[in-house]
Amino acid sequence: MLEGTSQPHVVAPWDTHNQALVGHVHPGDWVNPEPAARYNLVVVGAGTAGLVTAAGAAGLGAKVALIEREYMGGDCLNVGCVPSKALIRAGRALVDVREAGAFGVQVPPGARVDFPAVMERMRRLRARISKADSAARFRGLGVDVFFGQGRFSGPDAVEVGGRTLRFRKAVVATGARAAALPIPGLASAGYLTNETVFALTELPRRLAVIGAGPVGCELAQAFARFGSQVHLIEALHGILPNEDRQAAEIVHRSLTRDGITLLCCASNLRVGKGQEGKGLSLESHDHHYDVTVDEILVGGGRSPNVEGLGLEQVGVAFDKGGVKVNDRLQTTNPRIYAAGDICSRYKFTHNSDFQARIVIQNALFLGRAKASALTIPWCTYTDPEIAHVGLYESDAEERGISITTFVQDMGDVDRAVLDGETEGLVKVHVRAGTDRIVGATIVARHAGEMLPVLSLAIVSGVGLGKIAKVIHCYPTQAEAIRKLGDAYNRTRLTPLVKRLFGRWLAWTR
Repeated sequence: MLEGTSQPHVVAPWDTHNQALVGHVHPGDWVNPEPAARYNLVVVGAGTAGLVTAAGAAGLGAKVALIEREYMGGDCLNVGCVPSKALIRAGRALVDVREAGAFGVQVPPGARVDFPAVMERMRRLRARISKADSAARFRGLGVDVFFGQGRFSGPDAVEVGGRTLRFRKAVVATGARAAALPIPGLASAGYLTNETVFALTELPRRLAVIGAGPVGCELAQAFARFGSQVHLIEALHGILPNEDRQAAEIVHRSLTRDGITLLCCASNLRVGKGQEGKGLSLESHDHHYDVTVDEILVGGGRSPNVEGLGLEQVGVAFDKGGVKVNDRLQTTNPRIYAAGDICSRYKFTHNSDFQARIVIQNALFLGRAKASALTIPWCTYTDPEIAHVGLYESDAEERGISITTFVQDMGDVDRAVLDGETEGLVKVHVRAGTDRIVGATIVARHAGEMLPVLSLAIVSGVGLGKIAKVIHCYPTQAEAIRKLGDAYNRTRLTPLVKRLFGRWLAWTR
């Protein structure tokens, strides 16, 4: 988008689904309202953090203005969580069909992907979901919705579309975007990011994915399952470098089975464009590789959206990492707060949601809520999924916390065996000598659905021993967590206790 304008980037293809999407999140005939004399809260940015802040504040009776320069719903709805999970589900459906024979279900040979139909389904479902983030819905909630570039013009004012909005408090929630990586030749060759990949209507026969973090791994696996020949390139060793190594290796094996070629520890990466396609030249583990592809997808790196906001004019400090905030999400200007990807290292929709709740408390009601008090889980939606909450073993070591680790292999969980989903594990760390959970990692097909039990335990101070007392339906894959509770309780049966029990039972025979 051109800075200072209200014209968003073009959504493609311009079919009925994308027309419906844009009609919800940036209507072409929208007329900005006349500003109120003063707002309790002006929110700049209508991604998850901004939407939750605006809706929550208005629901409590505040007079709220919400400004968006592109599409309401932000990355999550338009170019992130929603479209990517639609593609991932389609890839999983294909694998289920191909592996149906293992369950005694015979299907016609030659199952294949109709890629245009996959993308059409994604666009249809995204448009359906977009109603919840629509301008009309927020107007119905009592929020004044303005489209255009918002810019701070004074200590209590934001300008948008030639109008001045005065506020008591303001929130910067403009999020982040895909970073431009300084790889020689990449820009001239052309590449995709999460902001453009979902506009594809034809499957790339050959695809290079740069970055083996969550976005890179999720989309690399999906496109490989659709039939693309995928090379996954990562500067560090292995995939998902921030995750537990044992867990990441399980996912790596799955990606390899799907035909993905991993080139990790990559260096001297260069990109060029020739008659045969886009060429990548790199070194990986002391070997030179020349890879030719049809498309390049950059799957890592984020840059905060701080340009054009006039933050310098109102004393809001920021750097390449985003807007600087204190633990109460207050910027260096005490009237202005920030929430979400613009100010947090945890760039997750659910983190933005809960940071917004903190902002409402602190900005409107003199609250003292702290971002550091949040327990933030996350999940990478590969197959199997990898989900985590709390501390890793390395974190505990750095902080000098002694831990005991309990591991349950999914291959020993009855429901996982019956489902044919035995590859994975549940790993829980407790403080040594106690059952207090300080961190957990799950690798399983439904890891994201299983993790909340352990997140709740951490937040509520429920120990692993107590989890053993929770009766689970049988058979479920979540029984893996209950089994770890049993494993902890068995550690309490010391030789001394066992001898005492033995004597008692012998005496009472």
